[in-house]
Parts: sequence; C-alpha cells; structure tokens
Amino acid sequence: MISEALRNPLSLFDVKGKSALVTGASGAFGRAVSIALASMGANLTLVAGSKDELESVAAECREVGGTVQIINRRPDTLEDANAMIEAAVQQYGDIELMFIGSGYNKAGFIHEQSYEDWQAVMDANVRGNWFMAKAYGTWRIENNRTGGKVVMVSSVRGRHGNISGYTGYCTSKGATDMLTKVLATEWGKYGINVNAIAPTVFRSKLTAWMFDEDNELGQATKQRSLSRLPLGRLGEPEDLVGMAMYLLSPASDFCTGQIMYVDGGFTAG
Repeated sequence: MISEALRNPLSLFDVKGKSALVTGASGAFGRAVSIALASMGANLTLVAGSKDELESVAAECREVGGTVQIINRRPDTLEDANAMIEAAVQQYGDIELMFIGSGYNKAGFIHEQSYEDWQAVMDANVRGNWFMAKAYGTWRIENNRTGGKVVMVSSVRGRHGNISGYTGYCTSKGATDMLTKVLATEWGKYGINVNAIAPTVFRSKLTAWMFDEDNELGQATKQRSLSRLPLGRLGEPEDLVGMAMYLLSPASDFCTGQIMYVDGGFTAG
C-alpha cells in the first residue's frame, strides 16, 4: 500500500485551517513567515510592538487571502504571552503553530557595554522566548491537546562566537539553542515539536546598513561576511520561508530539538 505521504508529498506541508501565532510579525522574518502562512490558509494571530508596521503586514496577509487578527504587544511579561495565546484561542478555538520571531540586539564590547544593555538583549531573546513557550505549552498541556509546532529564531552566532561586541547576542542565541533542545525533550510525550532556525546575515531593518552601497563600513562588514559564505551572497527573508514551512507543517513531525542552519554554508567551514 502506498501511503498518502508518498502519493501526495505536498500534503505534508498542509497547514490550512491551523491556528498560527507569529511574534515579531513586523520584522523581516516574521513578515515573510506570516505572508507564507496566510497564503497556505492558516488562521493568523500576528504580534508586534509597532502598530503601523503590524497593520501593514496584516494587510499583506489579507491580500493573499489570509484570515488575520493583530495584537500590538510585546512578550515582555508572562501576562503578555498568556494574553497572546488566549487571543488566538478565543478567535480560532486553538493554538497549534507558533513562530517566535521577536528579538533584539545592541552590540558593545564587554568592557564598554552597560549591564542594562546586555540584559535588554537577553530579555528580548531568551526571556521573551521562555514566556511564549511557557504560555503555549501550558495551554496545550492543561487543555489535553496533543501535537503542535514551535519554531524559534536562533543564529549562527549561537554556535560561533567569533565576532566582536556580541557577548549579549551570541550568549542569548546559545541559550535559545539549549531552550529549544530542552523543550523538545520535555514536550515530546505530548507530541509537540520544538525546533529553531539559525540564519546568518539576512536583509532586514537591523542589517540595512550593510546593504547600503554608500556606507563604507557597511560594505566592509558585508564583504567580511561574504568571505565566510560558500554560496557567495547574504540571505533574503524569502530564503527562510522554506525551512519555516517545513518546521511548522506535518512534514517535520519526526524532527524535534534541532537547530536548522539556513546560512549559505557559513557553518560548513
């Protein structure tokens, strides 16, 4: 007997009708994943701190036929995270998929950087992820829901620390990797998959200066980055979408606790 997965492989990527929550939805990764999920028929709850940008992304999602609600809020507290989960449940009756795309960085050499700046990076990239994961897992487990997908955004900097001024960012992404692995082992018995995507330098608001042809420092930094990338180019948000759809869909049902590098070959050498 030929299984449905072999007869119709594209069915493995079916997320139509699933309730999906995306944090950091106004960012480069969050926007790309939101539009892709909308195009595939998921019911979206989009979360971000910038209301104007959030509404713009929601409009793009509706343009491709998506069903969308927005929450202008950041996961700064557990109360915030619980409110986001409850909003998704109230609107769609469930919360099955979650892409945690929110994050922050402020570079600084450790002998110059204030503790407050370092802690802000850790709070955004680790504490916020922990709040969202706790809220999501608590709701599904207490409501006896099996299955579900959580995808976090890590970085090649969670594995490679060879960049100056990134003691906050690299440390936070290393913590994200370990949080991903621990949750995967903790939630496996509930059928919840937890994975992370680890990109290299991608085009975004945070890296726009590196793509500016008139910015000498940006161009120099870009060339240093390119020297480590076998594919010879930096990433575009669309480059992340295929991996995100894999990890958020049934195609990845036997994949959990993994850090998936979408890095143009950065970690290969």
